[in-house]
Amino acid sequence: MSDETKTETKVEATEVTIPSKFKSIVEEVEKMSVLDLNELVKVFENKFGVSATAVSASPTTAEASAGKEEKSTFTVELTDGGAQKIAVIKVIKEVLNLGLKDAKDKVDAAPGVLAENMKKEEAEALKKAIEEAGGKVTLK
Repeated sequence: MSDETKTETKVEATEVTIPSKFKSIVEEVEKMSVLDLNELVKVFENKFGVSATAVSASPTTAEASAGKEEKSTFTVELTDGGAQKIAVIKVIKEVLNLGLKDAKDKVDAAPGVLAENMKKEEAEALKKAIEEAGGKVTLK
C-alpha cells in the first residue's frame, strides 16, 4: 500500500511545474522524512515568525461542506437495557456474535458502548432491533 501512495504522490508531483530556481530545494524536501519535514516547518515558523496553520474557510463554505459530509461510521451505545433485558440480551448476542455471558454483561453494564466503527446501515439496524426488544440506544 505504501508503494501505491508513493506512486500517487509522484503522479501529483509531475503535474506541478517547478521553477528552476526552486528545483534543488524541492528535490531536497522530497528526500526528507515526515519527522524531518515537521522539524523544518518548526524552524521556518521560529525563524520567520509565521505559522503553518491552514487558513480557515468562510462560514458559508464551512456550512456547505458540513451539510454534504455525512458520518459513515458510528459508535453504538446501549443507554438502557429496558424492562425486558432478556430480549435485549438475545438481540445483542445474535447481532454481535457474542456469547450469552458477554451479551448479558454488556446489558448489565448499560450505559456502555456495544460496538464502535459500525457502518451506518448496520448501526441503524442494531439500534432498531434493540429498541424493538425494549432497550434504548444512542448512535454517536
